[in-house]
Amino acid sequence: MMLSFSDPSKLKTKRVLHKLEQYLPLLENFISHVDLVSSNSHMVKWIPELKIRWSSALGSSSLFSLMGPKFFQIDNVRFELGMTLFFYGSILRERASEFLPSDLVQSAALFRKAAGIFHYLGHEVLPSFQATLSNDKPPEATPSLSAAMSLICLAEAQAATIRKAEERGSIGVLEKLHHGVAEFLAEATHALNSATGEHKALSSRLLEFLSSCKALHELQSQKYLAQGLKVDGRVGLAVGVLSEALINVKKNLPGEDSWRSIFRKEIDAVEDILRKFEHENEFVWHEKIPPRHELPLPQCCKLVRPEPYQPERWERELAFKI
Repeated sequence: MMLSFSDPSKLKTKRVLHKLEQYLPLLENFISHVDLVSSNSHMVKWIPELKIRWSSALGSSSLFSLMGPKFFQIDNVRFELGMTLFFYGSILRERASEFLPSDLVQSAALFRKAAGIFHYLGHEVLPSFQATLSNDKPPEATPSLSAAMSLICLAEAQAATIRKAEERGSIGVLEKLHHGVAEFLAEATHALNSATGEHKALSSRLLEFLSSCKALHELQSQKYLAQGLKVDGRVGLAVGVLSEALINVKKNLPGEDSWRSIFRKEIDAVEDILRKFEHENEFVWHEKIPPRHELPLPQCCKLVRPEPYQPERWERELAFKI
């Protein structure tokens, strides 16, 4: 189960994806011609002046602004490529969400594709022009945010895989997969926190999304861990794991009502399991509940990988007007 930090959108994602997939190869071709002209000292002065302007969807001022969105203008054609790729990855992520829960395989595949785009963006595109950017830049132009988005998409791909695994009901596998999602989200949080000063303007909703989703999957992982312990006859440990899990998740309740309802449903389910385990332990097993430091931790399995992004370039002859 995953939360969404995106606002409901009326975009026709399939149509937008088609346009982006038509535009990106042409943009790659344009960049190659600009690079060719730039390498000729006699032609540099004839490079057209660029007027590239983008607003940010993830800036803290983007959601509530009486004066409209803030626009960033950077005269570097690779800035256009970077922002377009970020938009492409984001739309693919939305498209992947549209396939839930009807087609889990297709959803996971699209999340992995989006993860590959963000990985390519953060490692191959954005570093090439970071030195030309001022401190006043959109969050989408920072490699650390692309790294975080790639990890978020991998977490969502694994969450889709979990839904498929739930049909077969293997407790041990579900424990590891849920903990793997939590680990992906922990790595995404670390990627953002390690970029000192880069994300002062980042929307708090994204940060809350990461902490809330991580807590939710940790709870589900510990639920399956406790059920496995119960099957093995270690009821005292199972009670301790569930008790500690509930304490931790209640510290991370999200502020948004729609997210809190998802948390409340999961917490209620785990509290029901805990009551049953406590009742059985009290009347049958009489096992001691171990202290926190003696409780077992869930095992982790990160099953998914990004689908590598291979940029295309459609050859078109260009003539710059002089």
